[in-house]
Amino acid sequence: MDPDQFKAALGRWASGITVVTAQGPEGPVGLTASAFSSLSLHPPLVLVCIGQASYHHDHLTGAAGFGVHILDASQEELSNTFAFKRGDRFADLEVEDGPLGVPLLGGCLARLACERHEVVEGGDHSILIGRVLAAEVSGGQPLAWWQGGYRRLEEQGS
Repeated sequence: MDPDQFKAALGRWASGITVVTAQGPEGPVGLTASAFSSLSLHPPLVLVCIGQASYHHDHLTGAAGFGVHILDASQEELSNTFAFKRGDRFADLEVEDGPLGVPLLGGCLARLACERHEVVEGGDHSILIGRVLAAEVSGGQPLAWWQGGYRRLEEQGS
């Protein structure tokens, strides 16, 4: 399989954008992830795929709990901060402690506090499966990713 063709095909899948956070040994850690999905309603499980080469891979997959933040259309800057910045990604952010000490960010379309249920290896990624302990939602529109760029949903007239 040609890697470029594979990436081009996967780029045709539109997805939402999340920021995944956890408490690391030296403070909160997090990264931007678009590979996120619900897994089960009973029990309530979600999964997020974390690249094994990611700077915070071990802290995220090894933590007792983690947070998943579904980003609002207004949060491109937050997405970029957690996708690229290596410094203190949490500086100047509204953060509160959730269950298991999970750092929870404000202003998101939804946030899930999860306990680590299982980590499964999948190629060059780890599939982090979490049991949802708490979920919060707010109004707004999702920030989406499609063909290598941010997108916003258009509301259709009735």
